[in-house]
This record gives sequence, C-alpha cells and structure tokens, in this order.
Amino acid sequence: MIHRNLLRSMVLAFALVLFSPLTGVGVGVFGVEAAQAQTVVRINVSGNQRVDDATVRSFLTIRVGDAATSSAIQSSINSLNATGLFSNVSVRYSGGTLSVSVSENLIVSSVLFEGNQRFSDDQLVAMVNLASRGTFSEARLAADVRSIELAYEQAGYTGVSVTSRTEILENSRMRVVFVITEGDKSGIAAINFTGNNAFSAGTLKGVINTSETHLLSWLFNDDNLDEEKLNADKELIRIFYANRGYPDARVLSAVAEFDAERNAYFINFAISEGEYYTFGTIGLETSIAGLDSEALKSSIRTYEGAVYSRRDLQASVEDIAYRATGQGFAFADVRPRLDRDIANKVFNVTYLVDQGPRVYVERINILGNTKTRDFVIRRALDFAEGDPFNRSMVTRGKGAIEELDFFSSVNVTTQRGSAPDKVILTIAVVEKSTGDYGFTAGYSSTEGILGEVSLTERNFLGRGQYLRIAVGATTAGQTYDLSFTEPRFMGLKVSAGVDVYKRIADETTTSFFGSDATGGQLRFGVPITEEINANLMAGFETKSFVDSDPTDSNVVVDGSTLNKAFVGYSLVFNNLDRQISPTSGFIANLSQQYVGWDHNFIRTEARARYFIPVIQDSGIVASVRGQAGIINDLSGAGVNPTEAFVKGPNLVRGFAAGGMGPRAANGENLGATMFAGISAELEFPIPVLPENYGIRGAVWADVGYVGGVPASVAPALVASGTTQPVRASVGASLIWNSPFGPLRGDVAQVLQQDAGDTTQVFQFTISTLL
Repeated sequence: MIHRNLLRSMVLAFALVLFSPLTGVGVGVFGVEAAQAQTVVRINVSGNQRVDDATVRSFLTIRVGDAATSSAIQSSINSLNATGLFSNVSVRYSGGTLSVSVSENLIVSSVLFEGNQRFSDDQLVAMVNLASRGTFSEARLAADVRSIELAYEQAGYTGVSVTSRTEILENSRMRVVFVITEGDKSGIAAINFTGNNAFSAGTLKGVINTSETHLLSWLFNDDNLDEEKLNADKELIRIFYANRGYPDARVLSAVAEFDAERNAYFINFAISEGEYYTFGTIGLETSIAGLDSEALKSSIRTYEGAVYSRRDLQASVEDIAYRATGQGFAFADVRPRLDRDIANKVFNVTYLVDQGPRVYVERINILGNTKTRDFVIRRALDFAEGDPFNRSMVTRGKGAIEELDFFSSVNVTTQRGSAPDKVILTIAVVEKSTGDYGFTAGYSSTEGILGEVSLTERNFLGRGQYLRIAVGATTAGQTYDLSFTEPRFMGLKVSAGVDVYKRIADETTTSFFGSDATGGQLRFGVPITEEINANLMAGFETKSFVDSDPTDSNVVVDGSTLNKAFVGYSLVFNNLDRQISPTSGFIANLSQQYVGWDHNFIRTEARARYFIPVIQDSGIVASVRGQAGIINDLSGAGVNPTEAFVKGPNLVRGFAAGGMGPRAANGENLGATMFAGISAELEFPIPVLPENYGIRGAVWADVGYVGGVPASVAPALVASGTTQPVRASVGASLIWNSPFGPLRGDVAQVLQQDAGDTTQVFQFTISTLL
C-alpha cells in the first residue's frame, strides 16, 4: 500500500515537470482572456444637461482600451465628484461598455444676504465660494457659512449666527440667501501686563497691534480679539525688548478672558524681561585680502556703552556687507561674534568679514503681482540674474520692495538652482490698493473752509509711476493741479516729473488784491548718497492781478501781469529714524532758485531740524528747528513785493498768515527780503490717553526775525512792521497722527511783536517736519 502511494506520487511529480510549459501557457492564455473581457470598448454618458459628454469623459481616469478594474472605476468616480459639478455619480461596466450616469448640481444664479450691517454685501460676496464657483453643493454652502461666521468672530462679534435658505428657479438655477444674526460687538476692556519693570504698560500698548476699546473704535475697528494678532503681539513685545537692552526677554503667555457682563475681553501679557545689557568693545576682523576694513567701520551702528539692540546688530551686518560689495567683494560674508560678559552685563562684539561661498543668482521668480509689472519689482533690487548671491543684498532688496508701498506683504525664499553654485530666488508679493479717489473737506485757520476732489494713483498702470489730479476750493479761491512722476527716468536711479497748476485767489478782507496764476515745472531727483538727495527744477508762471479797489493796494496795479521763468535746485539730507513721528536724527533742506523774465533775483532758503529722545523709550522727544532765507536782487530796481517773503505762523506761531513784516498804512503786507527763525519743541505722550489713540502733546517756543523791505517799495509807503524786527511766542499743541495725516492744533501766546502785526491764539494745520 505504501509502495503504491509512493509510485503514484512519483508519477504525478514527473507529469507536472514534463508538462509544466504547457500548463504555464494555459494559465497565461486564461489571464489574457480575462483581461480582454474587462477592456473598455466604448463609454456612454447619461444624465448630463449642461456639461457635454466630452467634458464628462475628460474627468474619467479610464479611457477606451483601458481595463475596467474596480480600482480604476472608483478612481473615476472620485474624479467626477471632485469637480463639484455633480450631486450624484454612477460608473458601471458591462460587456465592453462603461456606463457613466451623473446628476448635475444646480447653478447658483445669485447670492443674497439678510441682516448684515457690519459687512457690506460686496465684502460678504468676496468671502463665499458659491458666488464665484457657479455650482451648488452642500459642502460649499457649509464652508461659506463658516467663512462668514469666522469673519464676524475676527471682527469681535459674539453670538453670531449664520443660516441659509435656497430657492429653486427655472432652468436648474438656484438662489442662495444667507441669513445673518450679528449678535453683539464685543470689545477689549483692558490690556494688562505683568512682569514689566523696565517699560510701562502704556509704552507696551503702543508696541502691539491689539488695542483697547476707545471712543474712535467704531471708526478704526481696532479693538478686535484675534488669536493670530495676539501671537504677533507677543513677537512684537519680544523684539521691542531685544532692541532696548533685554536680549533674553520672553512673553510667557497672552491670555484673553471674556467678561459676559461687559461683553468684553481682558487680556494679560506675562513677561519675563531678563537682564539688561549694553554693548562692550566693538571690533571688526577680516580674512579677505585687499578689503579696506577701516572704511567698513563707519557702517557699524553698535557703539561701546550703547544699549544692546538686535536691530542695530542686524543693520550693522547688512551695511558692512553692502559696503564690502561696493569695494568689489560681492561674496563677503559678515557674521557678528558675540561674547557675553555676564558679570558686567555687556556684549562684546566682533564683526567677522570672511569670503563666503561663490554662489550666483540663476533666476528670480516674481509671483503674486497681477497689476505691478515685473520690472518695477526687479529694479528695486541692487542685483540681477547672473550676479553674485549675497544675503545682505537680498535683505536690502526686500526692504526696497516694501518701501514701494505697493504690497501688503513681501516674502523672499531661496532654493538650490541647477548647480551647487547657483540659487533661485522667489519673490512672492500680495498687492494692495494704490489708488485714492475721493473728496476731502476740512478747515484751515488760514484759509477757512476748504475742499478737494482728487484722483491719486501711486502705481499708475502698474509701472510704479505717480499720478495726481486734483481740484480744490476755499472761501478765497480755487486750485487745479496735475502732477506726474516717473521714479526711474530712462531706467536710471533718477526721478523725473512734471507739475501743471492753476491758482485763482480772490480779493478778500485780508487780501488786498486777487490773482490768477498758471504755471508748471519739470523736476528731476538724483540720489547722491543714501542720506543726501538732489532735486533740480525749471519752470514758468504767468500771474495776472485783479484789484476791485485799487486805492486799497500799494503792491499791484489792476490788470497787470507778471511773467517769470525759474531754474533751481535743492539738497536734502535725511537720516531720521522714521519719517512719521521721528525720535532721533537730522533733516535739512537747502534750496536756491534763480527767477527771471519780468524778474531778476536769486532766492535762497535753508531749513533744518534735529530730533533727540530726552528719556530713552519714554516717548518724550526734543527737537530744535532753524530756518532762514534771503532774496538777492540782481536788477537794481528791487524785488517786486509779490515775490518777497510773507511770513506768519510758518515762522513764529501765534501770528496770523502774513501777520508779520513791513506793512502799508492800509495794513497790506509789503513782504520782506530776509527772514530767520529758531524753534525749540518738546513732544510727549499724554498720560491719560492710550498711545494707540495717536494723540500727543507738545510745548514750544519760537523766535523769528523779518527784515529787508523790497527796494521797489517807496519808503514812504512803509507805515509799520519794521520797528520790532524780532518776534517771539510760546505755546502748547495737540498732535494727532490721524488716518488723514499728521494734524496739529497750536495754542500760542505772543511775547514780542510789532505794533502793526496781527496775531491769532489758535491755529489748526498739517504737521510737517520742517
């Protein structure tokens, strides 16, 4: 029995070995027949009305000739569902035919909103996808409901509710209505800080973007609780400390607690300040042969004994690398070596300048600019494709693009290029509005009620050009202005512009004659250094005078016209730490202008102002301002009084416009050929007002000199204004960094004046640096 089984097994094994090729073929043939049985010969589409058959087939992952496996069929179903065009999809295979059945989603013909006040319909439309996608789905509807809810939550609303209803229309169309219950607007009752010993809560509130609810919150909408904003505020506080002597400062937490009774949040920032440090010894070392290290030291912004500042460290690194590039060492790599002296609380710094890797910019990609032309962004960089890659130059380039003020964000990333020594830069920008169209109205203490309709575009046609058209009116006349500026004339770092204007001034109780002036000028701006700019200008003007009562004017003749052509220049030095509310630095302007045609004289004016913080980070800033001017007559006949200096609050506050200087018996200002003045001002935060109000106070003192009666004026006509050439005043001001620009109101007490001067206690103006 055993032998018989053994023999049977051996025979079976032999047969398998002998016929294994035949068996393999048989299996193979069977597999081919199975595959052929599943092959798609044709694709039928049904149920579609708007979407044609070819479009439906294009979404399938199966094509004619493919095998209709279960995985391939499921993949096609997923692909069709992902289009959002269909509410139901069915795909089946039978006898070589792939049958596709679909039910199309309805088309959203309109999206409406009910109950919305905080956001306009246009704003809400931009938040929802149904309005732009065209087809309806429950998933999109739910996502849009959540988008609206999030917008209200970020705007500070609690208890907001968003529901929807749909209305079926003809031709498979649908109307979607979002019903919004806005709930209550919650604010921020208080922002508190713990652990802050070096800086007051008021100072830190001015650092962060989150604001307490205040009287103008309805206008600025700045009292919203936002988690992302809180996280950004934590970083702002840390950077603020790191730039003011506290390198180890941290914000441990930022907690917001909601008070239901007050419908407001209380926010507390917990701060660990760490130790206070200053800079110790400062040095610079280089391993690059031929590099003038002494010339680089002038770029260092950190000084022995100065407060430790991360910002000054980084700025020094960038400036040293930039200067090294200017010497021809484009691959210079600058790193600060910091030696912390814990015992003395100082950081000794050595700037190491070494030869970095030789890497080149292979390509610069620009993304996100739908309006701004690529070349506008590229020309802001000091390098181009093919140039050496230097991180400091890239950082400076990023800052230059941001200074264009065309973008809400600028992000620069790098990636390896086609070779190890090549890098690809990608500059991603998010554009913002650069146009301003509107009407403004206001009041000036010198011109009364005024208004202006203007069109301003800072990025005209996406080419970075500036265009402004304005029509203005006051109680005493009208103005018409057209201004155009090309920032890179002929591709150079030279700005060129043209201004055309018309000025109509009516005769009033304080102006003894009217005038009608038409003129224009060409101007060019040339940067000389990073801090010095030169401006050249040339132009003309024709001005006619009208005097309804010629007996009351000693300056003009009714119906007379004066023409003038002029050429001139100005030099501007500016190293202010910031252009709005500066705390340190110096700004100066020197200008000269030759005026000819019906005139022949040279006008020279100089203005300067120096800012210095009185107490570091206290917000108290002192400034001293000086100004002077002189007109040199070249004709021998004297300067026409209409071209002379007419001074008032622009020299000494407390005087009316044209309120000082030589006068005729009728009170008409005859003008002066010389003036000089000096002012001292102390600006400070107002303790009872949060810094985010943007309102500050100031006290000041002005002293001015006006002299030199135009030689064309007969001495007998001068009745007053020359007895006391020196004027003086003191006063106090409120300064508001408003959304409309820096505004200020000055209350003055005149200490010294001439008998013929006119004064004013209060003046409301736009605040200027010079």
